[in-house]
Amino acid sequence: MLIKKLLWAACSVLALTATQAGAQAREMVVGTGATYRPFEYETPQKEIVGFDVDLMRAVADAAGFKVKFVNTPWEGLFASVDKGDRDIIISGITITDKRREVLDFSNPYFMAYQTLLTQKTVAISNIKELAGKKVGVVNGSAGDTAISEEFGKTSTNIRRFDNTPLVLEELNQGGVDAAIGDVGVLAFYAKNNPDKQFKMVRDAKFKDQYLGIGVKKGNKALLDQINGGLKKVIDSGKYNEIYRKWFGADAPKLPAA
Repeated sequence: MLIKKLLWAACSVLALTATQAGAQAREMVVGTGATYRPFEYETPQKEIVGFDVDLMRAVADAAGFKVKFVNTPWEGLFASVDKGDRDIIISGITITDKRREVLDFSNPYFMAYQTLLTQKTVAISNIKELAGKKVGVVNGSAGDTAISEEFGKTSTNIRRFDNTPLVLEELNQGGVDAAIGDVGVLAFYAKNNPDKQFKMVRDAKFKDQYLGIGVKKGNKALLDQINGGLKKVIDSGKYNEIYRKWFGADAPKLPAA
């Protein structure tokens, strides 16, 4: 009887260990809006690449799970994780109190701020001086919020687009006088279009912001895995290696968890 009990206990432990290992190694579906160069974008071969992609792979590897990236339009990104279609979302998402109401965020993984990118003929020093000028933003983005607070949400000079490439193409073609977006994205675009001589301006009201990895509200187990993996990636120096690859400089220090 004792031997049977011991065998049963041993089998239970093995089954539990196997179950835990299987759960840990499960492939997580990661939603990302692959139109946000250099954070995430598609190559001509439809491969999703970018800073966020490299970082998420490193975090997953450190945390012990696998990831599969799915290109997900920005307007449906938050709903995709809430409905369970995506386990994780990472897409240059600024952590805000409003977004915390519908998502749980990881510890910050990137310091950013909003900035203005203007045509070379536009001479301004702050957002107020965009009065009467056409401004392009991504619908519902932090840039949209900033310009709407300044000139009113219904201002006819605010041009809203579904993604950043559309905003930048409009700026490139002269359809808007300025664009508002994350500094990493706009600086990358200006650097790769030197002939346009775009000007970059940071308004004093644009405070430092932080990007986070999102999971379904209440999914503490997965969030803990992600935070643990992120800490390992930062502490090992891998984070700085990835940052240098995409931004050509050492990463700024992130706030303590």
